[in-house]
Amino acid sequence: MNEITPKSGLSRYIDRREWKAALWFLLLIVSFAAPEATRNAVQGALSDAYIQVSSFVGMTLIIFYYLEHYLRLDVAHALKRHERWQVPLAALVGALPGCGGAIIVITQYVLGRIGFGSMVAVLTATMGDAAFLLLARAPGTALLVMAVSVVAGTATGLIVEKIHGRNFLRTKLQDFPDFRIRCGALVNYKAVTLRSWYGLLVPGIVLGGGAAFQVNTDLWFGPLAGLAPTHWIGFIGGLYCLWIWVMLPDKGFSIVNLAAHPACRTFVKNRNRIIFETSFVTTWVIVAFMAFELTMLWSGLDLAKMFDTASAFVPLLGVLVGFIPGCGPQIIVTTLYLGGLIPFSAQIGNAISNDGDALFPAIALAPKTAVLATLYTAIPALILAYALYFAGY
Repeated sequence: MNEITPKSGLSRYIDRREWKAALWFLLLIVSFAAPEATRNAVQGALSDAYIQVSSFVGMTLIIFYYLEHYLRLDVAHALKRHERWQVPLAALVGALPGCGGAIIVITQYVLGRIGFGSMVAVLTATMGDAAFLLLARAPGTALLVMAVSVVAGTATGLIVEKIHGRNFLRTKLQDFPDFRIRCGALVNYKAVTLRSWYGLLVPGIVLGGGAAFQVNTDLWFGPLAGLAPTHWIGFIGGLYCLWIWVMLPDKGFSIVNLAAHPACRTFVKNRNRIIFETSFVTTWVIVAFMAFELTMLWSGLDLAKMFDTASAFVPLLGVLVGFIPGCGPQIIVTTLYLGGLIPFSAQIGNAISNDGDALFPAIALAPKTAVLATLYTAIPALILAYALYFAGY
């Protein structure tokens, strides 16, 4: 099957699994051989990421993908058929957790089926994989952010279409002779991987539910409670998800991959998509959790005081970080928000300005359009971020 090939040869080097395997083994050594404080921070990050986030992501993807399958939802067809509603539809699809929906919309743009306003709408509305973290830890806030993002995306997309016209920068497929949907490097797991991964997910979901209600889930294990079973189940689950990421083909720092695209459904089964997408999100959540915990441990900085001192610039910083392609920096911003270190205004500014991993295929296929569209997302991001900041949020 055809694929989108990167313009730079750099990916040949950063996508190799050897460096990821080396990092995995180094992390394993640090988890047991480092000084106690560092060891506890690393183990805690792995365990919390799996119990509090990964289990929720896995459960969400199971529900979403199988509903999509059985209800035969086809976002691409809906966008093509309902031209009048393309902008609000693009915003709704973009607001879905993860980057899959946004990538579908961007693909439809490259195919010439939707206009520039829809491109702006989806990039404004999407929060990428950071939405999973916010949903897992603060579902009420996540739903509010999604609602605001949909409104902001729709309004911005419609205004852009009003200014430039519906056909502004509209593309034709022949303008992109190298455009291909990547279904190669298939991710299909053996039975032992499927059984072990989902076997860990079940207790992860149960324990994650208990943790969400502030229950001491170790007590559920009776006489084994003193061994901290919740901690070790989460630790093993986190390491396993990291290993899945290590073995993923064609993935370096970002999931520049269209395997979740409808055109690939025949080639990549839902059960496999759930594993590799959950594991990828888990990797970045672990990175964010460890960066936060180790920075606090090693630096001795009072981050809360530091951000409070420069509070007027924090919303702007959230918006600027949103310009960085990929979901990793955005997950770190969300982690800071959940830790109480940055205000809601910075979180909403980042959520609206960031494009997640969806920006990668956009830059690869239509760089001029991608840059202009993401610059437009800064306008509602700055307006809303500073409106909330001056309102005390």
